Amino acid sequence: MKLIVQICCFNEETTLPQVIADLPRELPGVDQVEFLVIDDGSTDQTVAVAHRLGVHHVYPLGQKRGLAVAYMTGITKALELGADIIVNTDGDNQYNADGLGDLIAPILAGRLDIVVGTRPIDDIEHFSPLKKRLQRWGSRVVGQFAGVHLPDMTSGFRAYSAEAAMRLHIFSRYTASLEIIIQAGRMNMRMGSIDIQVNPKTRESRLISSSGRYVWRQAWIIMRSYVTYKPLRTFCYAATAPILLGGGLCVRFLGHYLHGNGIGHIQSLILAAILLIAAFLMIVLGIIADLLSTNRHLIQEAIFLQRKSIYHRDETPVPTPEEPAQLTMSAQS
Repeated sequence: MKLIVQICCFNEETTLPQVIADLPRELPGVDQVEFLVIDDGSTDQTVAVAHRLGVHHVYPLGQKRGLAVAYMTGITKALELGADIIVNTDGDNQYNADGLGDLIAPILAGRLDIVVGTRPIDDIEHFSPLKKRLQRWGSRVVGQFAGVHLPDMTSGFRAYSAEAAMRLHIFSRYTASLEIIIQAGRMNMRMGSIDIQVNPKTRESRLISSSGRYVWRQAWIIMRSYVTYKPLRTFCYAATAPILLGGGLCVRFLGHYLHGNGIGHIQSLILAAILLIAAFLMIVLGIIADLLSTNRHLIQEAIFLQRKSIYHRDETPVPTPEEPAQLTMSAQS
């Protein structure tokens, strides 16, 4: 059993030594523990520091390409290196590594495919009241859409089984946290969470320059994911307003027509026709998008089987839709 801890870094020369020092070298049920640093175009000495610390694998991206790209590159490289379990942690030393053993335990036991570390949001002093509320609200919204209940959807301290990692295909460049949960939920992967602790703040967040910008980006990711995974429902919802308005205008015109004033309200009939045609086109687009979504699912499955063949994995398959897609745990259970 091989565990690879991937660490995405951008200018983390001052915090990376503590991250590496805190990570465990041995864990129950694990034969090998290795570290992988993905450098997202750092302009400081992050890469040199990683080599000096004896990190097993260091992969520079060459230029800054965004956290999501670095994240997924790390997962791909970990699979290429033969990882059976992949853990992600941050290079700013946000997450307390003492919880790593509890994080991977449900995967080792074969109960879960993805485990997310739940931070004590209410107890983190440098989180503003607004940010705490946004974290709770965002987790509820994503949970309802993905069909899972995880208290801390944006936590970057996560563990993946190799098979779960092979099924992930992320397109965002900003952050992969929410999109992975949504995608995994739509594929009925078994997900759960454990309670973890965090370390004192080492620097300001580079993802959240302002609360407004953060909310907008996360909302965009949720909306884009909704369109991707539920296109027919999305376009049908969008068609509701023009159908109701167009139908109302038709009824209005019919009333005037029956009273002999139809000619004077022909504009209502024209507008109603435009709205109803627009609604019809939206529904047609929804049907086409739904067919494309089905095709995308088939392509993803083909890519997964190809990856599984390349990496020579023979693991327990991801549960079928009839099986439970989520199991929430605590670190004490």
